[in-house]
Formats: sequence, structure tokens, C-alpha cells
Amino acid sequence: MFEMSKDIWAAQNKSKTKDQTELTETEFLTLDLLADRQPQTVGDLQKQIGILPTQMSRVIRALESKSDGPLIRCQINQQDKRKVDVELTEAGRQAHQAYRQFKLGSIQRLLTGLSEQDRLELVRILRLVRQEARKVLSQK
Repeated sequence: MFEMSKDIWAAQNKSKTKDQTELTETEFLTLDLLADRQPQTVGDLQKQIGILPTQMSRVIRALESKSDGPLIRCQINQQDKRKVDVELTEAGRQAHQAYRQFKLGSIQRLLTGLSEQDRLELVRILRLVRQEARKVLSQK
């Protein structure tokens, strides 16, 4: 599975265009969580992604300082001044959507060589793997 992940990552990197916003997987996960519900606190994002607070701080700083413009906006939480709320900017929404479409397109290209039956079997197995991964995540 690890070797397959490396191969998929390499194939996707080969097909990137120069005008795409560069995002790490963790940056994309952050944008993806914010696309579902916002605002969210930095602490909530950090817990959902499962990284250390210092790593989350680096992700937040990176998303605030992308060359295309800030992808997120941070402000002090009005109810609890110790927390910071995070929201997507318009540039963040666009970068999230473009990266998501790029990833989905890459996956579709990789699966074109499989028969319909093989694709269905792969989806079935991947759903099982996802269920197991969610069990592990919920135990933390």
C-alpha cells in the first residue's frame, strides 16, 4: 500500500501545472475541513487532522502566506480570546476546489485501465480500509 501511495504521488506530481497553488497534503486537509464547516478554531482543526500544535501553527502560517494570496483568514474567537477562528478566503475556496479536481482527475486517469468489475472491487476494498482507518482515528 505504501509503494502504491508513492507511485500515485509521483504520477500526480508529474501532471501538475505551473499555475496550480502548491499545497501539501496537510494544507489541503485543512482547507477541506474548512470547506465543510467554518469558522473552526485552530485547535479543532489540529485535533481533526491529528498533528501536533506546532505543526498546525506552521500549516496556518503557510496558508496565510501563499504567493497567490492568503487562503485562510484568522481572527480571535469572540467567546474565548485564547482561541483563534479560521475561515477560508475566496482564494482558499478556489485553491481547495482546484486541488480537489486535480486529485480526482489524477485518480480517474489511473483507474482507466481497470475493468468495471475491477473498479467496483477496488472501491469495495477501499471502503473497508477507510472504515478501519476511521476506527483507528476515533480511538485516539
